[in-house]
Amino acid sequence: MSTASTRLPEGRYGRSPDERADHKLKIAGAVLGAALLALVGYFAYHYVGQNEISAQVITFQASDDAVQVHLEVRKDAGAHGYCTLRSQAANGDEVGRADFRFDQHATRIDKVLTLRTTSRGTTAELLGCHAG
Repeated sequence: MSTASTRLPEGRYGRSPDERADHKLKIAGAVLGAALLALVGYFAYHYVGQNEISAQVITFQASDDAVQVHLEVRKDAGAHGYCTLRSQAANGDEVGRADFRFDQHATRIDKVLTLRTTSRGTTAELLGCHAG
């Protein structure tokens, strides 16, 4: 005596509920993956593509009421913007902060800047540069 098969014939009744659920999960995963990729691309473009000005502090020399800062700026030829510098006292209090504009058309600018302070500063820190 043979046993009856409990399996439905292939292709006769469409997809099983498990196959339909798997298909929906694959579609949802593909949509979420594409959205994540688009989001990462958007942030990467704005971080890398829009960052037209970069700089670094080469040296600094502090006095009682100012800090002389040698700043090197690299930028696109047509970019205009500013860099923000600050100085802190030995106890960590901020004693000076200023924005310095760069409107030259050169791509590399070396400049010695004077950052006025309220008391003796022990640091010269570049907080960032921004186009605009």
